[in-house]
Amino acid sequence: MPDRISTLARLAAKIAPEMIEVRRDIHQHPEVGWMEHRTTSQIAKKLLDWDITPHVRPEGTGLVANIGNDGPAVGFRADLDALPIAEEAAPPYASVIPGVMHACGHDAHAAIGLGAAWVLQHYGDLPGTARFIFQPAEETIPGGAQIMRDDGVHRGLTAITAFHVDPSLEAGRVGIRSGGITGASDRFYVRLSGPGGHTSRPHQTVNLLYVAARIITDVPQMIRHTIDPRETVLVVFGSVQGGTAANVIPTHVELQGTVRLFDLDLWREMPKRMESLIADMAGPLGATAEVEYVPGSPPVVNDESVIRTVEKAAEAALGRANVVHTHQSLGAEDFAWFLEDVPGALIRLGAALPNRAVDLHSATFDIDESAIETGILVASETMLRLLESAAATPT
Repeated sequence: MPDRISTLARLAAKIAPEMIEVRRDIHQHPEVGWMEHRTTSQIAKKLLDWDITPHVRPEGTGLVANIGNDGPAVGFRADLDALPIAEEAAPPYASVIPGVMHACGHDAHAAIGLGAAWVLQHYGDLPGTARFIFQPAEETIPGGAQIMRDDGVHRGLTAITAFHVDPSLEAGRVGIRSGGITGASDRFYVRLSGPGGHTSRPHQTVNLLYVAARIITDVPQMIRHTIDPRETVLVVFGSVQGGTAANVIPTHVELQGTVRLFDLDLWREMPKRMESLIADMAGPLGATAEVEYVPGSPPVVNDESVIRTVEKAAEAALGRANVVHTHQSLGAEDFAWFLEDVPGALIRLGAALPNRAVDLHSATFDIDESAIETGILVASETMLRLLESAAATPT
């Protein structure tokens, strides 16, 4: 095993500078969800240069590449899309697309997936197939993972992993967690209707803004009181639209918000809970409430067996001190859709900048690019161990 780690480390170090350039190119030319045509094309060209056949989606966004031999198959997911955020930092590789930037590290994820494919191709015979899934539209609803899952890109896999850069964790380290690691994130829309009227006579009509205020104030707490207090549920309203004048009670008000939680069963129940609660609250106050609940991605629940393999691989590659227990986050990750069918794990990859603090989805976001070499090494060793484990398991 030490000989293998040294070989993988040598290969990762060799390809890392080129992958940093790939990351910078993608960062300079960001594309939002379902528009990643150039990004997909650049990745496909690299793979073809290495005699690896890319299978590009008919729409031209996203692709799949297989490396290795017959036998068990394991997967690595890398997302591709950027965000509609204007970049405020000014690195030499800053976005040249107005109002769009890679503020979540997907450019690094793509470079890591590409680098790991090169490493495993040059490592030698694999005990099976390593499948690299370059996925569009992680940031949208429905997300690219849901669509690619429906297309069956994960079929035949015995395990799948993915990285997400973590700007709060030092570069050179990885964060792991068994069980729930990220939350579900759903959106909902509440459309309230009433007869409207004059603000001097609220008693003769339905004051929709009062109804809206009650829903905004009471629904989050009422949801909390209907579930196990040990569970986490976060209901937050982000938009209120209604009324055009100070002395007019409007006939329509629209509210928008999000629901975030970790429990998979509760996630499946939440649409009916929200719809019933809001209707029951609005009715006695005289308003009509139409609730549109849009489920996003499920929570990411890491498989314990896969996490154990990741932990051993990362400790072998980086040393035990650089493998840490990580936190739960109510941010969503559509990688969860693959985990509906395949055991897998989302791994946090340390990428903190040494000189300033940033957060995901920030206009000043950037990473310590040494994380790319770390990710390539850990991803390669993890996939080899998962393949070996699958090959040793009787079918």
